[in-house]
Amino acid sequence: MPQIIPIKDLKNTSEISDMCHKADGPIYITKNGYGDMVIMSMEIYENTMRQLSMYRDIEISEKQLETGQIKDARTALAEMRAKYGL
Repeated sequence: MPQIIPIKDLKNTSEISDMCHKADGPIYITKNGYGDMVIMSMEIYENTMRQLSMYRDIEISEKQLETGQIKDARTALAEMRAKYGL
């Protein structure tokens, strides 16, 4: 279940920091009863960015498959060996 706190609680910086490190996801900040911001620990942020990058790579790979931009592994390795004299 997501954690939601009002913006006025951001005054308690050390408590918020502890909350971010204990949470397993982002903490949602509201202002006047409406969603305003999201905060999270650096660890969760980095994991989220890493996961997003992986999803982007998968999406690119799927598009390459759809458009036929693929090579047989043996052919690709032979080309690399020839190019670099291996």
